[in-house]
Amino acid sequence: MGNIGSVMNACARFAGGSSQAVIVSEAEQLKYADKIILPGVGSFGEAAAELKARKLLETLKAKIQEGAPFLGICLGMHLLLERSQESPGAKGLGLIKGEVLKFKSAKIKVPHIGWNDINAKSKTQNAKILKDVADGSYVYFCHSYYVKPDDEDVVVAITDYGLKFASIIAKDNIFGIQFHPEKSQAAGLKILENFIKL
Repeated sequence: MGNIGSVMNACARFAGGSSQAVIVSEAEQLKYADKIILPGVGSFGEAAAELKARKLLETLKAKIQEGAPFLGICLGMHLLLERSQESPGAKGLGLIKGEVLKFKSAKIKVPHIGWNDINAKSKTQNAKILKDVADGSYVYFCHSYYVKPDDEDVVVAITDYGLKFASIIAKDNIFGIQFHPEKSQAAGLKILENFIKL
């Protein structure tokens, strides 16, 4: 949904040898993926419905549960959770318990668009996606909703925008980032490289 081409171009920088980035639209193709990136711009409900209509939902969940590294970007991160205020009744993948909430404050502009910093919350193994990325690095955001996981231990980095929200989450082989790494210059590209090299 939305920014697939720009993510594909960014991934191509780090592909080489026997590795390559492929855009997948069918469940059968997805079965052969070693790693999966789900980028997204748009509505939670529409994206969930699209995954279901293409019969990608169950295959996607199965691949992740088998241990394939997964990276959700922006809306792709939101879809990791169970539900979203954006689309009441729509179901996400539910791989991380929690919900997606809308920014609500008269003190900030919504959507949150532009550069903001990310600050590592922990140096656990889940923080490996931040290898060689300086704490406080600035990255590019464009969103009106943020994730609120039930388990705070999955939060790897936070960003302050009227409130402190999870800008990176991770659990086992699952990673979610709220910002757009493909638009975030050196820091964002390093995060993508770290994921691709897992």
